[in-house]
Amino acid sequence: MQLPDVVAALETMDGFLEIEVTKGRPIYPPPANIFRALNGLPLEKIKVVILGQDPYHGEGQADGLAFSVPPGQIAPPSLKNILKEIERDQGSSCVDFEVEGLATWASQGVLLLNTVLTVTAGQPGSHRNKGWEVVTDAVIRRLGDALPARVFMLWGNEAQKKVSLIRADHHKVLQTSHPSPLSVYRGFAGCGHFSQCNAFLRAQGQRPILW
Repeated sequence: MQLPDVVAALETMDGFLEIEVTKGRPIYPPPANIFRALNGLPLEKIKVVILGQDPYHGEGQADGLAFSVPPGQIAPPSLKNILKEIERDQGSSCVDFEVEGLATWASQGVLLLNTVLTVTAGQPGSHRNKGWEVVTDAVIRRLGDALPARVFMLWGNEAQKKVSLIRADHHKVLQTSHPSPLSVYRGFAGCGHFSQCNAFLRAQGQRPILW
């Protein structure tokens, strides 16, 4: 993927979002948080990549980090299932969700990246195949090519489509079903990804994540 392709995709998305706004359609997350996941974490600090699909489409839910919602918001079903699996796998969760959301994971080197960075209110999947995938594929490919060794968690069909962008010979790639209620029992529940991730990080001489 060449830089001009990414720039062109960003320009396309800017035009698309401007049209949506002029039509009076609310866009999530708020503009200041669209690139939050990428802006807040330098490449060399990323130890783990968790791929989501697109942001939550309910008012006040999307905060720019995949699967996360702002403090004070009720956890959506997918996030509830993630927290349940952490408790099953780890014994308990270290996240003070009501105060921090999932920002504490990002501060430890976890990139919470949606493959599509925006959504129209009440319309899940509404910004797919508009241009965001060119941008996020470039990010995933860059991380998938680069050392140090990282952990990639690919949950659900859309995330697993990105496996070809990742060099599995030196990264740890964990794949299972999406944590949504429709698919959580097809593999996500009981997957043990959080303990597997930390075991890999320890083997690489890196500090494990406090989930």
